[in-house]
This record gives sequence, C-alpha cells and structure tokens, in this order.
Amino acid sequence: MISLMLFDPVKEMTGVTFPILMFLLSGIIILTLSRIFLCIWQRNRVSNVQGWKVIFISGLRMDIVSMCYLLILPCLITPLVIGVPYLSQIWLIILPVWITFGFWLLVYMEAATPFFIKEYDVRPNRFFVEYLIYPKEVMSMMWSGYKLELALGLIISLATVYFGWIFSNYLVQDLQTPSWYWRPVIALSTVAMCVLGARSTLGHRAINPSMIAFSHDNLMNDLPLNSSYSVLYAMKLMRKIVDSSTIYPTMKADDIIHIVQENSQLTPKAFTQPLLPTLAYHQASNTGKRKNIVILLQESLGARFVGGLGGLPLTPNLDKLMQESWNLTRLYATGTRSIRGIEAVTTGFFPTPANAVVKLPKSQNNFYSIAQTLKAENYHTQFIYAGESHFDNMKGFLLGNGFVDIQDLPTFHNPEFIGSWGACDEDLYNKAHEQFNLLTEQDKPFLSLVFTTTNHSPYDYPQGKIEPYNQPAATRENTVKYSDFALGQFLEQAKKSDYWDDTIFVLVADHDSRAYGDQMVPIDCFHIPAVIFGGGITAHEDNRLVSQLDLPPTLLSMAGISAYHPMIGYDLTKEVDEHKQRAIMQYHHNFAWLNNDNHAIVFQPNKDIMTFHYDPTSHILIPSKLPDNEIKTANAFALWGSMSYKQDFYQWNKIESAQHKISQQ
Repeated sequence: MISLMLFDPVKEMTGVTFPILMFLLSGIIILTLSRIFLCIWQRNRVSNVQGWKVIFISGLRMDIVSMCYLLILPCLITPLVIGVPYLSQIWLIILPVWITFGFWLLVYMEAATPFFIKEYDVRPNRFFVEYLIYPKEVMSMMWSGYKLELALGLIISLATVYFGWIFSNYLVQDLQTPSWYWRPVIALSTVAMCVLGARSTLGHRAINPSMIAFSHDNLMNDLPLNSSYSVLYAMKLMRKIVDSSTIYPTMKADDIIHIVQENSQLTPKAFTQPLLPTLAYHQASNTGKRKNIVILLQESLGARFVGGLGGLPLTPNLDKLMQESWNLTRLYATGTRSIRGIEAVTTGFFPTPANAVVKLPKSQNNFYSIAQTLKAENYHTQFIYAGESHFDNMKGFLLGNGFVDIQDLPTFHNPEFIGSWGACDEDLYNKAHEQFNLLTEQDKPFLSLVFTTTNHSPYDYPQGKIEPYNQPAATRENTVKYSDFALGQFLEQAKKSDYWDDTIFVLVADHDSRAYGDQMVPIDCFHIPAVIFGGGITAHEDNRLVSQLDLPPTLLSMAGISAYHPMIGYDLTKEVDEHKQRAIMQYHHNFAWLNNDNHAIVFQPNKDIMTFHYDPTSHILIPSKLPDNEIKTANAFALWGSMSYKQDFYQWNKIESAQHKISQQ
C-alpha cells in the first residue's frame, strides 16, 4: 500500500476521474509490454516489413480504442453517483469488480496470444471463440497436451485477479465528491472523450482492423491490435454474415454470372435456369455399373508431410498408393479449417469470408450437397467420425443436407484407443470397413464421408505402433506417421473386400496443419494430397492445377451419376483447358486466386486488389502486373460464394423443382 500511496497527489488532482484515468494508463502499459514481447519474438518478420514504428504507433491507437470501450460505462456512472447515498456504496463495489475483470481480460488474452500464434499465425480471432463452444473436447485436448499452458493460464488469472482487486480497491478509496452541478458536465465530457477514443476517427466509419493494416504479412497486421479487441471484433462479425460484396470490389450480378458460366466446362446453352444460374445437367463419364463413393478426409495433412509430394518421409503407405492410383499432385485446399474442407468436398461450394456453410444459418437444411443427389438415387449416405459429430456443427449440417446415417464415437464398440478428439484412426478404419461390408451385404450403394481425428493437437495415438520420427512422442510428425500406418492396414483389408471393385475412393486432406508465414496468403500451406483409387482406377500422375472443389463433381462422374447440380468445380475425368485451371484459397478474410501461369490475385477487406507472380519453389508472392481479364475473373469468383448463398442458388428444393419442370418439357 505504501507504493500505491505515491499516486495520492494524482488522485487529488483528478478527483472522481482518478480510477478511470489509472485504469486507462495501466491497461495501455500492459498491452504495450505484451506487444513489445511479441515484436521481439517475431523481430525478423517485423524488420522484414519495416514495421517497428507503425506497429507501435497503430498499437497505441488500438489500445486506446479498446480501453475507451471498457471505460464508457464507468465514465457515465462514476461522476453521477459518487457521494450519493446508497448508490455510491453500491457502485464502489461494482466499479472494482469491473476494473478487476478488465485487467483479467487484458492480461489473460495477451498471455494466451503466443500459444495461439504458434498454432494459427495470427492473434486470437473467431477460431478462439468457436472452440469455446465445445468445452468438453477443448478441455480434454488442453488437459492431454497443454498442461503447462493450463497451469500458466490459471496462475496468471489468479495473480491478475488478486493484484487487480487490491489495486482497483485503492483506486476507488476516498474519491472527491464533485458538486452537483459538475456531475453531468464531468460525466458527459468523459463519455464523449471515450466515444471519440473508441471510434478513433471523425470519419463516417469507426476504426476497424483493415484501417491499420500495412503489410502483406497477416500476423504483422495483427500485432498493432490487442487480443481482447481481436476476439471481441471477431464476435461482432460472427453475429452477421460477412458478404464478400461489402469488403471486395463489386461487380454487376450479370457480369459475375457470365464469367462463372464462361469458366465452366459446359457451353452457355447448358444453363437454362435464370434463377439458378449454375444449375446444369452433367453427364457422367462412367456409363457402366454405378459405384459407391468413399471420401477419406484426412485431418491436417499438408503436402509438406507427404513424402510422395516432396515432403517429410512420414507416409510410406500413402506414397505407395499414389504410385498405384490417380495422383493429383497440384491440388489445393480452399481454407484452413476442417469445416471448410467438408464444405468443399461435400457441396463444391465456393469459400467466402464468412464462416463455412457448415455453420451458416441458411444452409442448415435444404442446401445442396452430393449426398442430396445420391440420396435421390437411392444411395445410403453416411458420415463416419471417431469423435463427437456435433463438434463444429458437422452432425446438424450433414443430417440437414442429405446424409441419413451418422456413425460417431458413441456407436463404436470397444475402441482400442480413445484420445482427446475421439478414437484412433485404426478404430475409425475398422468401423468404416465394418460398415462397408454391411452395406455391401445388403446390396446398398453408398456414399461415406470418413473423417480422421488423430492428426490433431495434442497428438494422441496408441504407442508401440510406429517407430517415432522425432521426440517427444506426441508430435504432429508422429501422428502423421501413425495415421499413415492405420491407412495401410485399412488398404490391406479393403483390397481383399467385396466392396473394393465397386467403390471409388478419394483420399484428401481437409487442410494443412497450419497456415503461416509472412506472405499475404501462404499458398504453399494450402497444398494438400489427393489420390483417387479403387477397383479399375488406372495409375497415373495428374499435374493439373486443381482445387478441393473439383472433387465432388469428379466423384459423381466416376460413380456413374448423371444429374443436375449447381456445382461449378471441374469434372476431372474430362479435359480442363489450361487457362481455366485454378486454385481458390480463403485465408481468414483474404481471398486468393491462383491460375496455371502461377498468377496470383489477392483480395483483402476494403483494400486495393493485389496481383503477384507466385514462385512455386521459394513460395514467394512477387508483385506483378497481370492482365485485366484475369483480375476480372478472379473478382467474379471472389464474389460468387456470397452471392450464391444470399440468393439461394444452392437451395435443394429449388433444384428439385427446376429438375421436375425440365423433365416435363
């Protein structure tokens, strides 16, 4: 308390505003110290973008914004009630709680930031919030693999609450009571200053992260923020659907539709429904017996972990499979989350700056997926997952959109090993093999989406199955190696089964383990393996530039399903013009379009379009002027996903109705 008494002269000068002023200054000091640490930690990247000055100047601005938001209510109430009987006593209890909570929020979020950056290469954002929705899975994961982080978080939280409570109680002691006529003046003045500080501009729009973005490196653009602001801003965006037309350069709807149709594999005459502009009839390449479809969706398996794609020597079984099958060597993920991968491989829907359709409100039922088409063709449609399928709303989305059978952890009988995210991959593949045999015995054609869990932090897997690649045992590399071991066992079973010859399999990753680096969009972190195999598949290496979006129409074609659908991904069993080959990547709110000439076009929220040449060897984006027609094409597709969602171009009932009308003509 002796040290706190040093502030007494300041308390006398500032009167009733003393706790507000001291909270403001203390918060700014805490956030600045955190930013100093983060910048020193990432000093090479800060220096590469010449960011030292701009990060701290913009950072001070954003810290003032954050603190002003926290102080608006205390600024309004404190001058009005201090000294008023009863009200004063109540507020002098609430105010220290408010200040203590504010200190805890600031300190805890900054303490969590380095661990989040290590995983996602950005400050805590909506992913941080979304994981909190699933406390059982997240706490299990944290307890299994992040005990040190949990202990540090608890210690930091308790220490912050303890010292924050002592400090905040000192701040509210013996406050001078202003005269009655000064009360509203002080309240209105301080509130007005806080509002101005929170807006940080006299312009029409208040400050937002895009206003202080200065670099092609997303983490560097995040460092001027603080993590409390970053998370709260993400929560604000989560309450509304982010429409690409509000943050990317706009185009006329007719121009967007024309470009989208022009870049398909079909002629313009194939699109006959103005209200469903991409609905068209797609003739399957397979005109013989219909096939089952199995999608083996691999958790976090980037190309850098796959020996057959030039990565680490962790996947001998997958490498061998690539030699025996249709190997797509240049396939790119559409995003960095599992639900984005599910969106791509089941619906062929273009990514948007909003969440994946797996979690958007209008797509929870009656939304197109290949399961809708296959269910209408009397296929049994199922999802096999070794964890809790409600996670990330997978179960609700899939059941609402054509899948009828969910085989998740509660349906597994005596699994050998259960980790933080569910049963191990051996258990998953045993379950899948059991289901495929059962459906084959019942003579039911089937679609099965099989989603692995093992290659996810905290990297739980049964010991003694593999020779570890590195130490400690619980590393991403070792789980990749174990997952490949489990895949090898499944392939041995499947090749001897009755369903092998009648099934089209595709093994594809949902995304890389993490996307990181100082590039505006780290394109190399979107490169993933994809291999199509099964009875009758001819082995060949396919070096075309393709996307996850191209897999669902390709699978329908290979399975022998000719149908109307709205997907604009390519049927890879057919020729794709070189100038039409492309990859699409959504990286947070940035949208990237890469074409076969390694021309990359990047759209950022409320920023000018950026054009580059992508060097596939160094993985560097080199600023370059590109043809206007390429930019216009990329712009149309950057807007297409949001336009499709908003105007219901993927609504299944509309598609069925259109099909019925066409058949009657």
